[in-house]
Amino acid sequence: MRKLWLLRHAPVVAEPGLCYGATDLEAEPEATLVAAQRIAPLLPVGIALRSSPLRRCVALTDAIVALRPDLAVQHDARIAEMNFGAWEGRRWSAIAREEFEAWTCNFADGIAGANGESVRAFMQRAADAHDEWLSGKGDALWVTHAGVLRAVTLLQRGIRCPETAADWPAGELAFGGWLTFEHPPAG
Repeated sequence: MRKLWLLRHAPVVAEPGLCYGATDLEAEPEATLVAAQRIAPLLPVGIALRSSPLRRCVALTDAIVALRPDLAVQHDARIAEMNFGAWEGRRWSAIAREEFEAWTCNFADGIAGANGESVRAFMQRAADAHDEWLSGKGDALWVTHAGVLRAVTLLQRGIRCPETAADWPAGELAFGGWLTFEHPPAG
């Protein structure tokens, strides 16, 4: 049985309520170190370590490798956060309700922020990385984002793309927290 670990980056250095999907923000250094210290001793020898190329994930990956020099990192753009286009860097509350509703009414194929990414495109790149892990051998740790954690949750349920916003997983994984999935699934 193999395990996929999905670790969310530490909190970003930004004002609360900011849309920052593909925006390359720094993470809080102390929280990054704490997250690395929590997970590093739990990771098995030889685990494949992948990171989103965004700085908030790279910093956490670097902190893990500093504690676990036996691990080698591969940066993978497929596990970067969704691009929200013109909404990037804006407060979620400042995005016109009509714009947001237009996107959620065509959730799978609408383009976020007019020039960002569709959920289908985002899911496809996450699925490409996930399918590669499924066809490979050994455990893996992805240092990534909340959107990717939700996407993989759907992929684990056999959903390649949610058709409606209501199908997107709810709830929040804490910054520096992680999920694990086993393959083949237990049970």
